[in-house]
Amino acid sequence: MRKLLLLLILYCSSANAQTNWTSGAVEDSLTHKPIAGVSVCVMNDTTCVVTNNFGLFRIQLPKSLVQLRFELPGYLPKTIFVKQDDRVLIALLPVRKAMDPVAMAKARAKLSRNSNPNYSNSGMGIHTFYNETYGATFENKFQHARLVPASNFAVDVDRASYSNIRRFLRLKEKVPTDAVRIEEMVNYFQYTYPLPGAGKTIGLMGQYTTCPWEPMHRLLQIVIRATAIAMDSLPPSNLVFLIDASGSMDAPNKLPLLQAAFRVLVNNLRPIDRVAIVAYASEPQVILASTFGDQKEKILGAIDNLNANGATAGEAAIKLAYQVAEQHFISDGNNRVILATDGDFNVGRSSDEEMEQLVTKEKESGVLLTCLGVGMKNYKDSKLKIMAAKGNGNFAYIDDLEEANKIFAREFGSTLFTVARDVKAEVRFNPAVVKSYRLIGYENKVLPSDNSVPDSVAGGIVGSGHCAVALYEILPADSLHDHVDSLLAAIKVTYRRPQEAQLHELEVKLPDHCISFSEASADHRFAASVALFGMILRNSAYRGCGDIEMVEAMAKKSLGPDKSGYRKEFLKLVKLAGKSK
Repeated sequence: MRKLLLLLILYCSSANAQTNWTSGAVEDSLTHKPIAGVSVCVMNDTTCVVTNNFGLFRIQLPKSLVQLRFELPGYLPKTIFVKQDDRVLIALLPVRKAMDPVAMAKARAKLSRNSNPNYSNSGMGIHTFYNETYGATFENKFQHARLVPASNFAVDVDRASYSNIRRFLRLKEKVPTDAVRIEEMVNYFQYTYPLPGAGKTIGLMGQYTTCPWEPMHRLLQIVIRATAIAMDSLPPSNLVFLIDASGSMDAPNKLPLLQAAFRVLVNNLRPIDRVAIVAYASEPQVILASTFGDQKEKILGAIDNLNANGATAGEAAIKLAYQVAEQHFISDGNNRVILATDGDFNVGRSSDEEMEQLVTKEKESGVLLTCLGVGMKNYKDSKLKIMAAKGNGNFAYIDDLEEANKIFAREFGSTLFTVARDVKAEVRFNPAVVKSYRLIGYENKVLPSDNSVPDSVAGGIVGSGHCAVALYEILPADSLHDHVDSLLAAIKVTYRRPQEAQLHELEVKLPDHCISFSEASADHRFAASVALFGMILRNSAYRGCGDIEMVEAMAKKSLGPDKSGYRKEFLKLVKLAGKSK
């Protein structure tokens, strides 16, 4: 976190020949986490600002050398000398004795009145979500194996749903049913399943256990694991940051959060990578021509100078971004537009269907599309989900700076580098041992099971080192049958490598060998707990005897190493959901 904060102290350093400015960040000296709401005042002057939600500030100086004082109830104040264009990192020491909560709240409110409106913390407590849009999802039903023995779906490793759900739970708001996409919740987490062997792109495995929420049922987990490419072996990138700078992005959890997020990404660029930036409001413009990754100051300067205002010309911006990406196209490289927005387009074509048609046409250039959603109240999840799917890309929702760090630092390779595209899975069940089955999640990724889907229909994508996990709930066939058949199901995955037209195929046959859920791997049990939590949030008819207490018990016993702490955080969200019931 300290390293990340050091990268962010450049946040809003726009140089002006007639005006003196300084900028920086404030952190807790013990935890090294950003501190919001710190009063930053020029000594012997009325100029004051308040750090934003990421601990960042920018302040105008009345002269070239001044003293700044940093204050926040609960911390020891600090005074330092600064001069024009300084970029400072301030560590405040927390006091040992906590202030009375009521007094602290009053003190924070008093300090906030001196804030610069561009850097205040207002707007983060909005509790209205009625203008958000989500694609309708209807839960998959049980299918009779004798009538429909094969289940087909496009593999999905998007993760937006989980972080969006986290946002609702933290705000103590009811989670919209259609915001819950169980496959994205399950695939948010990292798993320890083995990588495929040398020279292989995809690995395929499965595990068959009892089902904790339906004692008479079984649970089949299928894992598709992609090969992991070392950072120095990743192909060069040709990226276009397509950043929404319209008036709807003028909130602390929108454009400022995206600026901080892109700083994390820029820090991970290599000299062989290229970045261009297209910003758009009432009309789009290229604010940074394609620039090599070792010119970080130049790239960061363009990001920092963005301001939110105007309408939202999404259609024209997308066309321009693809055009810029095509101009610098790298054969055998990673060519990608990264669209960052709340999705609230209002100039030109803007409906979900029109955006789907536009992106479907533009993807023929070979440029991929990653969508990053932010914000609340007017967030258009349905639009971004469709665009990412049709653009052969992926989709994430950034609710805080830690999520940006996860996407662009910890999971840099899996987010930006595709190792397999058009990934589709077919699970063909043996009716002799399976009476019926239900795919949990993937509602909008289900494909017809009659082989009528042509190869031209796109599957999903899988990034470097990523796991795509799918769960089936199974009702076994009646135990009294005339013969014994040891095959449970045949699993087939088809895919293409990024630059190839050839279709590759991998098949695994799973025996009818069911073990107790308690004997399964920690990864299997944790994924099942996340799936059950999703069913509870959806108030699913298929949750059986599952409840919040069961989810918590399952997750507690399957935390595993959890180096990044995401599974422990999941437990906290489960408890939040339990309190709201």
